[in-house]
Amino acid sequence: MAYSDDQLRRALTAARTVAVVGLSARPDRPSHAVALELVRRGYRVIPVNPGHAGERLFGACAVARLSDIPPEAGVDMVDIFRRPDLVGPVVDEALACLPALRTIWMQIGVVDPAAAARAEARGITVIMDRCPKIELRRLFGTPTPPDPATDGTAPRP
Repeated sequence: MAYSDDQLRRALTAARTVAVVGLSARPDRPSHAVALELVRRGYRVIPVNPGHAGERLFGACAVARLSDIPPEAGVDMVDIFRRPDLVGPVVDEALACLPALRTIWMQIGVVDPAAAARAEARGITVIMDRCPKIELRRLFGTPTPPDPATDGTAPRP
């Protein structure tokens, strides 16, 4: 999958609220590092992981599934940390319950062309086999260190 820098930049700058599916509370996990990067850049992160439902992660209450997120939350990007064979149902759930959705992002090693086609048919941008943390740093540089006066967030992106 070849994506231009402009495509990646548009997806990353348009997003404001990101549901991270498979987010781990463990700091040594890639999903945790990516979510931390997003928060440091000013994105609102909604953790999605049934094992952490009800816990507070990155300032938000984790939910078990995407359908537990109220539509008014305004999730416009879903970042998926799941095996490729589990992506299809996640994409279908996102399409069904997130009215503000603009981008579905599948992490490095995660590719599901059929799920991507279903999302793209609905006008959703799909990025596969890429990491938003890597792309943010490549396209926009290293984030500003957290500022305690602003709850640890920095201006986007």
